[in-house]
Amino acid sequence: MQIAEGKLGRVFVLRLEDGDAVPDCLEEFARAKGLTMGSVLLIGGIGGGQVVSGPRDSVRLPPEPMLLPIDGAHEIVGVGLIAPDKDGIPRMHMHAALGRAGQTKAGCVRPGIIAWHVGEVVIYEILDVVAARLPDIATGFELLQVGSWHG
Repeated sequence: MQIAEGKLGRVFVLRLEDGDAVPDCLEEFARAKGLTMGSVLLIGGIGGGQVVSGPRDSVRLPPEPMLLPIDGAHEIVGVGLIAPDKDGIPRMHMHAALGRAGQTKAGCVRPGIIAWHVGEVVIYEILDVVAARLPDIATGFELLQVGSWHG
């Protein structure tokens, strides 16, 4: 386990508009505000896109993602973390549960989802933590490294 203790900084409340692309718009917002680390909460509606819902084979590395399409308006609740990549650019990792007509899908929103009329986001800035998303050769992921790291 890697551990770092930080402090809360600014708190942002955002309303996503119909057609806004997540995670792109939230990463763009973070760059514009100079926010490098933050906790993200999302509730609202998603009208399309896709999520990663597990690897096809749990043993094979790097994993082959299973992509689930989001067809039609879905309710969403998501939680994520913004952290800088190896170049210092804020990148968000968010997992969400999406529901429609009694059916639920869950997964990572990295491939992209599109807001549907109602998207409410709270971002809590995290200060004084040294962390970055660094490439991991075995998994192919950009994994969060907390504490001392060399970019």
